[in-house]
Amino acid sequence: MEMKQNCKVAVVQAGAKLFDTEATVTKTIELIEEAGNKQVDLILFPEAFVGGYPRGLHFDTYVGIRTDSGREDFFRYADSAIEIPGRETEQISEAVKKAGAYVVIGVIEKEKNFRGASLYCTAVIFGPDGKILAKHRKLKPTGSERLVWAEGDGSTLPVVETPFGRIGVLICWENYMPLARAAMYGKGVDLYLAPTADARDGWFASMQHIALEGRCFVLSCNQYTTKSDYPEDIRNRPFFLDLEDELCRGGSCIVSPFGSFIEQPLLGEEKILISELDLSQLTKSRYDFDVIGHYTRNDVFNLTVNEKKQQSVVYIKDEIKDEESRN
Repeated sequence: MEMKQNCKVAVVQAGAKLFDTEATVTKTIELIEEAGNKQVDLILFPEAFVGGYPRGLHFDTYVGIRTDSGREDFFRYADSAIEIPGRETEQISEAVKKAGAYVVIGVIEKEKNFRGASLYCTAVIFGPDGKILAKHRKLKPTGSERLVWAEGDGSTLPVVETPFGRIGVLICWENYMPLARAAMYGKGVDLYLAPTADARDGWFASMQHIALEGRCFVLSCNQYTTKSDYPEDIRNRPFFLDLEDELCRGGSCIVSPFGSFIEQPLLGEEKILISELDLSQLTKSRYDFDVIGHYTRNDVFNLTVNEKKQQSVVYIKDEIKDEESRN
């Protein structure tokens, strides 16, 4: 694979329509087309874009108490999740193919042909031919996210080779997990992708730190969300009326391997950030700090990553049955 000396990236800051996957997929396709018209090499979407980030919802869940109305809200949310691969990814795939770019999209994933309630916050990586190259399931949902999302495992920690370097993705507060970052660095990530739902000022400092620590480009991507992105019956609920109209202010940004902002955090609007990256900065920045080269100490430190897929009890039982039938 011939390596490029620069690449053009697009970071999409936009809001998804909660409980309306069809409308969100349509918007996703339009945004891919818009970014693709700029002749970009890579397009990044926010965390939980397709399927939705249920900001402000509590699903009527309290310690020791659940309600029928909360279960109904969860059903609507689970019904908005998508299968990978599935009808929605096929639709997105066609748009990706036309754009001819690598595309990384945050989705809410449900198991294929299964009516369970374990949903995953997942990042899907499409190649420029529209094929799904890999996916990453968020390892640890944060706070109330644990009410609606299950944990991923080490089998979905991919780093993908591209003509402009290796791309890898960690979602939101996974980026605060030192060993998860070390795993990404250990795989030689050049473009570190950080889709998120965190719009606080401290997040931006973390993105600069990761760029300096990993000597990589960091692309952080968040939604810009208002109450208009929610169904009317949600907007009219008492607990929701108390929230500000702007639910998430955005904050998408691009950081160089030297820790400086190429694109400052974007606040208060939907927009696609477009930037041309000089890939020579990767080698230049690693001249005095190469995190997996001359600045590593494998004689002192050792990181083991379990990349085996966790097996469900159902699958284990099926294996036992297969073994019994062979005997």
